[in-house]
Amino acid sequence: MSIENAIRILAGTMVLISVALAHWVSEWWLLLTCFVGFNLIQSAFTGFCPPEMLLKKLGVGGAPGGCCGSSKPKA
Repeated sequence: MSIENAIRILAGTMVLISVALAHWVSEWWLLLTCFVGFNLIQSAFTGFCPPEMLLKKLGVGGAPGGCCGSSKPKA
């Protein structure tokens, strides 16, 4: 699995968990959804993606580089 797909799965899972917790526990859990969305937006602009670093340490993704702008295409 590529690191890009793993990040998408992680973000989607966090959003779904947040919505479920907001429904059954407390609406304050929607702040987690806001955090995930903010992180996705900032990583698109800055290239800094904390989940990418975590997933790499866990051994996810075989190719060097990643989806958050840390890899440069070869010319």
